[in-house]
Amino acid sequence: MKIIVERAKIQLVQNLPFVLYKKPQDFNITGLFQKNDTLFSVTDFTEKGFVFASFDGTKTFLIPENESEISSAIFQKEEISVLEKEQDLPSETAKNQFEALISKGIQAIENNEFKKVVLSRKESLNLIDFDLIAAFEKLMQLYPTTFVYCFYHPKVGAWLGATPEQLLKANNSKFQTIALAGTQKDTGSNEILWQKKEQEEQQFVTDYIVEKVKTVASEILVSKPYNLKAGSIWHIKTEISGTLNSSSSLQEVIQLLHPTPAVCGLPKEQAKEFIIENENYSRTFYTGFLGELNIKNQTDLFVNLRCMEIDDTQAHLFIGCGITKDSIPEKEWEESVNKSATMKKVLFV
Repeated sequence: MKIIVERAKIQLVQNLPFVLYKKPQDFNITGLFQKNDTLFSVTDFTEKGFVFASFDGTKTFLIPENESEISSAIFQKEEISVLEKEQDLPSETAKNQFEALISKGIQAIENNEFKKVVLSRKESLNLIDFDLIAAFEKLMQLYPTTFVYCFYHPKVGAWLGATPEQLLKANNSKFQTIALAGTQKDTGSNEILWQKKEQEEQQFVTDYIVEKVKTVASEILVSKPYNLKAGSIWHIKTEISGTLNSSSSLQEVIQLLHPTPAVCGLPKEQAKEFIIENENYSRTFYTGFLGELNIKNQTDLFVNLRCMEIDDTQAHLFIGCGITKDSIPEKEWEESVNKSATMKKVLFV
């Protein structure tokens, strides 16, 4: 593992693109180290490499397999101490602005503009002597059940994340995806109870995905919902799988799924339009997707959640909440603060 970490540090010093990543419940770390600083884009999803795509679909970048050296290492799980530092809460102004945004979303739902919308905020924290690669190592230790990554390109920026949500897994004509919604802070209890709001939100997401994939696939299987723990947060998860029709392409199914109702809303286009018009900041790659594209004949993509963008002196965190007609602005604010703690831990370990 030391060799792959040192190689990533060299890429940073040389301003060359790279990505380090570890899949959920996997002990293998993969690194793609690009040999030049060219910014490559995906055109039709037949390319091979690591893809990094934006929420709005305007940017789909690639660290190509054939332009990179690929290395792997074994991840060693270790016990690490977490500094329980008293976190500074976001300002009252930030709280009021977010609750006002939530209220506006609820009103739009009551006006039948859409059934659900996922609204988010951006929180920036000052950094002192921040080590990007060390933070990636800490994320792996803290959240081994998630997809953990560190992406750097001098023409894009530096991003870190530990996401619990898979967008798509495909191998030849077989594919798998998930519906993920609902959020509940872990209290240490073995019994997880979901309110009507969370159950309804999960069903919205599942129904939407099933209806979409029916247009490009057959033999669709849907699991029963079950609880999934990601760090200190619980979600509701449903697994969906099937076989792509011979006339359907990987590009088609990705475009059908992204952005999912879990990060955008329902119906997708109306919710997306509301987000872009009302959030008052650009999500860029937050709630986009990333992962392996056609590597060893497999595509394994994840939604870019629980992530942060790193610049020279600041970490920019992104936190979203699913809004339905039963949402309460104050509760959604509390949920966003709980979610932000997932990524803040890596800054203060």
